[in-house]
Amino acid sequence: MFERHGRVIPILALVTAGGLWGTGFLFGKIALSEMSVATMILFRFAFACVGMLPFFLFDRPRFAGGEWGWVLAAAVFGVPVLYLVQFEGLSLTTVSHASLMVGTLPMLLAAAAVLFSGERLHWGGWLALVASTVGAGLIALSNKGASGTTHASVGGDLLIVLSMLAAIAWILISKRLMRQHSALMVTTSVYCIGALILAAVVILTSGIPSLHYSTRAWIAVAEQGLFATASATVLWNWGLHRVPTSHAGIFVNLEPLVGAILGVSLLHEVLGRMALAGGALIIGGAVYFSYQPEGTTSA
Repeated sequence: MFERHGRVIPILALVTAGGLWGTGFLFGKIALSEMSVATMILFRFAFACVGMLPFFLFDRPRFAGGEWGWVLAAAVFGVPVLYLVQFEGLSLTTVSHASLMVGTLPMLLAAAAVLFSGERLHWGGWLALVASTVGAGLIALSNKGASGTTHASVGGDLLIVLSMLAAIAWILISKRLMRQHSALMVTTSVYCIGALILAAVVILTSGIPSLHYSTRAWIAVAEQGLFATASATVLWNWGLHRVPTSHAGIFVNLEPLVGAILGVSLLHEVLGRMALAGGALIIGGAVYFSYQPEGTTSA
C-alpha cells in the first residue's frame, strides 16, 4: 500500500510533464505569428536556460575530456537541429497535425534500437511500427486544416517527422552520457550549450534579433521556455527516477494527445477522418510499446 501511494506523486509529475510538452506547439504557433522560427526558438531556450541554470548550483558538470564531444553532439542535435526543423514544419502545418506526428517518436526509437543497438522486435513490435508508418502517411495526406489561414501540408508534416530523427540522436547520445552522470546535469548542460550554439547560428545568419514584439508573443515564448521545456524536463527526469521506464513511457503519449486537443479546441483546426485514423494508429502503436515490459522487444 505504501509503495502504491509513494508512486502517486511521481506519476503526477510525469502526467504534468507530458501535458506541458503538449502545449509547446500551441504557444509556438502563437509566437510564430510575429517571430521567425529561428528567433522564436532562440528566445524559447533563453527562457529555458534561465529556468534551469539554478540546477548547476546543485549538480555542476563533471564530464571527462572525451565526453565533451558527446555533449556537443547532443547539444547540436537536441537544440538547433531538432527545434529549427520541427518548428519550420509547424509554420507549414497545423498544431493538431504536428502534435500527432510527434507520436511517431516511440516507434522510431524502437527502430533505432534495432538498427544501432542490436535489439530485435517480435512480430507485435513490427506490426506496431507498420501501423505507425501508415498512420503518419494518413495524416500527411489529409489536407484539412484550420478554419483560418493555416492549413496542414505534406511538407510541414514530413519536417516534423524528420525532426524526430534528430530527437532520436539526442536521446541516444544523452542516454549514453546518463550512464555516468545524472539526468538533470546532462539535460541542463546540453540545453544551455545548445542554446549558445543556436544563438551563434541565428546572429550569424540573421543578425541580432529584435525585441519589439507584443506581450502576447513574449508570454507564448516564455511559456515554451519555462514550462514546455525547463519545467517539463525537470518533472520528467524526477518522475522517471521513481517509476519504471516501461511504465513511464506511456505518459510521453500525452504530448501528441494534448497538442491535438488544443489545436482543435482553441485554434478551431479540423481533423478529417484520415487524420483521426492516422492519429489513432500512431498513438495506439505508441501505447503498445509503452506497455511492453522491459526486455520484451528483444529476442
